[in-house]
Amino acid sequence: MIGKRLEKSFPLLKISLAQANMVVKVGDYIDSCLKKSLIFSILINLLMGIFLWKFNKTLSILILSFPVILITVFFYLIKIPKAKIKKKINEVDKEVIYAGRFLLVELSAGVPLFESIRNVSKSYEHIGKHFAEILERIELGVPINKAIEEVIEITPSDNFRKILWQINNSLKTGADVTVALKAIIDQISREQLIAIQNYAKKLNPLIMFYLIIAVIFPSLGITMLALLGGFIGGIELVFLKAEPPFFGTLFIICLFVIFLQFMFLSIIKSSRPGVEIG
Repeated sequence: MIGKRLEKSFPLLKISLAQANMVVKVGDYIDSCLKKSLIFSILINLLMGIFLWKFNKTLSILILSFPVILITVFFYLIKIPKAKIKKKINEVDKEVIYAGRFLLVELSAGVPLFESIRNVSKSYEHIGKHFAEILERIELGVPINKAIEEVIEITPSDNFRKILWQINNSLKTGADVTVALKAIIDQISREQLIAIQNYAKKLNPLIMFYLIIAVIFPSLGITMLALLGGFIGGIELVFLKAEPPFFGTLFIICLFVIFLQFMFLSIIKSSRPGVEIG
């Protein structure tokens, strides 16, 4: 298998698959990405070939576009686990403060750590799954500190990992868990507040560039194209007859605008911190 040979080229892929809860071997996943990228590249090149043939364009560009599309799609598919990890981090970070405080209240009330973890796992949808993994390992006979260490290794959220580290360190040293837990929750709260403030500062220039590049610039560009067509006596061709040269130009502009829209929306969405506001 090609995937088996390429495993060494992606040393972090194994831990990424584990953190994304994708139960698949690294070699098998690489093979799957290669097959999907090959099929997608063939389909895209067929569509491009039909488009070029219809407008009597040279097909030699397909020779260069095929490997470019193949490599691009392959690396996009390889990055899917990281995208899922990012989503999981945001989901966990939205609950980490509330779950931490819930756990702190339980422990302060004298509830044993095991039962406190069980109650948290039932009360929160996303972070509860990670606490449930700790319970599963404990029920299988793994010591609680070892179970926490194992979950720390596959937990993508740094904030949640900090809470588990504090709990585990307190268990090892015999210190009061509630004191360490309260300190780390307060620290995470401050860090999330700073993340929200930084996001607000970053959002203002992004919106400005979005309006200029994705809204104003295409609108003015099409207007100028229409005016230019009027000067050369071809405005009716642009919007009524839509002959191939003008149709191709408008089609490219349309694709460019759609690409810009998705690009800016993706940037804004990806830069948003995983913090529950409100």
